[in-house]
Amino acid sequence: MERVTGIGGFFFKAENPAELSEWYEKHFGINRVPKTYEEESWQQEAGPTVFDAFDDSNEFFGRFNKPWIINFRVNDLDAMVAQLKNAGIKIEVDPETYPNGRFAFLADPEGNPIQLWEAAGIDGDK
Repeated sequence: MERVTGIGGFFFKAENPAELSEWYEKHFGINRVPKTYEEESWQQEAGPTVFDAFDDSNEFFGRFNKPWIINFRVNDLDAMVAQLKNAGIKIEVDPETYPNGRFAFLADPEGNPIQLWEAAGIDGDK
């Protein structure tokens, strides 16, 4: 069976696409979509990716009232949280450490939910 090799893009509607793209670039280092084929797009590091559908009534989604949540892997959750807080962004760190790592939650300026994940065991020292 032929399989996909990864996620090649994540597309969503926004009230202010240019401003939102700038926010993601400024706070997460995600390059904007290149204007030409000569420019390079954002490159993600190899690592685990969870792709899962949730039931409509799932409580996890209920707190966000949105149809999707993007999860970004980070190397150092504490450093990323400090960086975002210093930028005035509200972020909530899950106090529990799970077998697969640590998590934090925030929303972008349009209220889209973001989960940050410091995965356990990827680089051998977490």
